[in-house]
Amino acid sequence: MIRSEIKNFQDIPNIGKAMEKDFILIGLKEPMELANKDPYQMYQELCYVTQQKQDPCVLDVFISAVNYMQGGPPKKWWEFTQERKVMLAGKK
Repeated sequence: MIRSEIKNFQDIPNIGKAMEKDFILIGLKEPMELANKDPYQMYQELCYVTQQKQDPCVLDVFISAVNYMQGGPPKKWWEFTQERKVMLAGKK
């Protein structure tokens, strides 16, 4: 599927109704916006907007969605867990 033709967040691998609501909460209106987003910043925005720390797996899903919309292959969200752990370990 050509990424620019994706019109619904739920057409992105790993994205269901709950994650679609999270995208909308942080101000996203269409899937292509994800291609220019930083998933780590998106996660921080979601934690701020909801006033609670989100499960780190949410960040894995954000990484998977951004990666996919940037042209990466479809992957399960948990395939990004190690990347998140390495990245966050380097930011401490």
